[in-house]
Amino acid sequence: MDEADRQLFADSLRRATEAHSGEALDGALQELGWQDALSSDPREAIGDLFELQGAANATSSALDWVVLSALGVLGTTAGSVVMPQVGAADAPGGFDGGQLIVHGIGTAAFARGERACVVIATPDGDRAVFVATGDLELRPVQGIDPSLGLMEVSGRLTVPHGEAVPVDWGGAVVLARLALAHELVGAARRMLALAREHALDRIQFGRPISTFQAVRHRLAEALVAIEAADAVLDGAWAATSPQSAVMAKAVAGRAARTAARHSQQVLAGIGFTTEHAFHRYFRRTIVLDQLFGASRTLTRQLGEEILRSRQLPPLQPL
Repeated sequence: MDEADRQLFADSLRRATEAHSGEALDGALQELGWQDALSSDPREAIGDLFELQGAANATSSALDWVVLSALGVLGTTAGSVVMPQVGAADAPGGFDGGQLIVHGIGTAAFARGERACVVIATPDGDRAVFVATGDLELRPVQGIDPSLGLMEVSGRLTVPHGEAVPVDWGGAVVLARLALAHELVGAARRMLALAREHALDRIQFGRPISTFQAVRHRLAEALVAIEAADAVLDGAWAATSPQSAVMAKAVAGRAARTAARHSQQVLAGIGFTTEHAFHRYFRRTIVLDQLFGASRTLTRQLGEEILRSRQLPPLQPL
């Protein structure tokens, strides 16, 4: 896409995410040809949609589509994919005595499809099998953000080994982490915007609290964290690798938590109420940070890898 087409596509995505969520947003993305854009220009398709989705607090099947595309099975009979358990990134399936063991999580896309993709790590490499969602046990996950529509997926099925197809699970994890990092950045920007709007409108001692130095410092620290995460994301796309994706996801998760903490302080009492929109973004970022590895876990893993290898990660391009 040239710049004019890209801007038009981004504007269409913005209108779709602001007006729709869930199944309605899936339909809008299909009409816009987002899956085609994902195949031809994954950086623009993923970056635009997921940041806008985070800013709108919307949900869709886009994360499933990203993983299915990276596995090379998008457009097959599978409409969803079993994700790793919360906090993990390992393939959610395995063989035991000739049976397929599934233990992971699924998005709301599970309720809208008849077949799902399950990835298995085997000694001969990663494999994918396609199973009927009706054969899996699904338990809705309420937790801190029930509106996200996650569910626990488990099952023990008989699936012949010959039906498994080779896939690259590591590549799928890389794209999933980049997508989630964009969504975290989008949600963090929106939390900061809510805090800024409140600081401009709230009057204390005869003047807006946005004139107070302590408030300005909190907003500035949140902005610096968000812009740092955005810069790391740009670098990760420029040199896509498992290590760069880990850094992007970890920094984005930390930036979202930083933005949430400072925005909550600026919003004060109103930020604790369900009437204000802030709590929806705060809840969402806590859950998104846990998917495909939490920021604290990924940071520790990266540090352990540096100590083991005695090599620093490649410098990000500036």
